[in-house]
Amino acid sequence: MTGTALISADVGAELDGLARRHKAAGGMGMQVLNLLGGQAENLLERLPDSVKDRLEDTTTRALTVAMGAAARSRGVVPDQRGWLNTAVTTAMGAAGGFGGLPTALTELPVTTTVLLRVIQGIAAEHGLDPNDPDIRKLCLTVFSSAGPLERDDGADLAFLSARVTLTGATMHSVIARVAPRLATVLGQKLAAQTIPVLGAVAGAATNYAYTSYYQEMAHVQFGLESLARRSGRAPVELIEDLRRRL
Repeated sequence: MTGTALISADVGAELDGLARRHKAAGGMGMQVLNLLGGQAENLLERLPDSVKDRLEDTTTRALTVAMGAAARSRGVVPDQRGWLNTAVTTAMGAAGGFGGLPTALTELPVTTTVLLRVIQGIAAEHGLDPNDPDIRKLCLTVFSSAGPLERDDGADLAFLSARVTLTGATMHSVIARVAPRLATVLGQKLAAQTIPVLGAVAGAATNYAYTSYYQEMAHVQFGLESLARRSGRAPVELIEDLRRRL
């Protein structure tokens, strides 16, 4: 094989691996939905109107706080293995769901911070610098994928293309773009944690699904970014190749 053919084969193999991760992420929410016995879109109806009305503002504040806290923690706490991240957030979800909506609301910004820190760690795992402003923006865009309780392949892929529109965007504008979708996703999580009796179990299950999901989607995001840099191919071309594999 020629050098060019070898490079093409390597790129194809890596894209196949990323496609498998993407498909695995899409199945993370099924156990939670089966546990709750309902559809994700109906979960939001469980929330009080006062909470639903403030959800986007709450999410925006949580993302802003999480961005700073996650970045500061990198100099203090080393990146952890995926299974440990999942175990930690699962325990947090159980604690958050134990007391119903009040404790779930308290747990939400903490979980958001941990998830963002996990995403930053995955960026570093792929040889990218989480302190680079462009990579920090990409870390946030992982949250704009559909979420583990939704079946929206279009949104799952659309977030990958967001990197093309990030040039010149401020962190504030990226948060403003990501917050509405994440608010819906976190609203489903909060609603699941308010189910009587099942609150702690649902909290643990949703956090397990969310952490597993966002870890896989971060691997897809930063795997593509790293592959684009190493292969010299345009990210949009790699995304289209990934889309065909899915």
